[in-house]
Amino acid sequence: MIIGSEILYYDSLNSTNTTASLMLREKELPEGTVIRTDFQTAGKGQHGNRWESERGKNLLLSIILYPSSVSPDEQFLISMIISLGICDFLRRYLDGITIKWPNDIYIKNHKIAGILTENSIIGQYIESSVAGIGININQEQFSNDIPNPVSVKIITGKDQDIWLCLQQLLNFLDNRYKQLLYGDRDLIRNEYFLNLYRAGEWHTYKSEGVIFRGKITGVSTSGILTIEQEGKSRREFSFKEVDYIH
Repeated sequence: MIIGSEILYYDSLNSTNTTASLMLREKELPEGTVIRTDFQTAGKGQHGNRWESERGKNLLLSIILYPSSVSPDEQFLISMIISLGICDFLRRYLDGITIKWPNDIYIKNHKIAGILTENSIIGQYIESSVAGIGININQEQFSNDIPNPVSVKIITGKDQDIWLCLQQLLNFLDNRYKQLLYGDRDLIRNEYFLNLYRAGEWHTYKSEGVIFRGKITGVSTSGILTIEQEGKSRREFSFKEVDYIH
């Protein structure tokens, strides 16, 4: 087992990703080391967003990886396998799980998990990767400024054992990481697309102040989203360049 070979637990941290990154500056930790906490004082989401989580109710962790066989221009493959592993885990409890590009996990139109992958790149290879994960498990109340949160408890009505959930999650993530290291990367890309929120469907989007109808047709290994515009050619978008409307 790679992911979960070592688990470092902290009652409270500012951020598991920040802690993992600081540790890596001091020494090289074993690959697959998990930094886990019950509470974050400054949880990090994508692009400086805040990640809210009630103490002891959810899964909050970061995983240290050394995916040297993944080139920098394919680095989004790491996010892909982390997303797929979370989907594998959540499907033990729920139906209707999808991946909202670039880094959210949805059940129908509600967010149940988020990912923040931070890669350290030197030259032509990835020196290290810190994959931060937050999954809403038992939390039932969220701040009003969070638009569409949901948890396993809200949907199922049942409390879950956080430690058991962690073990299950790490097993699924470990399988997915080995798929990246030793398996078919085209298969990963195809499976990611098949699990993608709104993939192949016509919906409304907004970019640079312009609202348009479009259909998601692909995501590259560098993380570029391709949308076919209604009546026009396909367009490519990087992170934060397009918003989902309805």
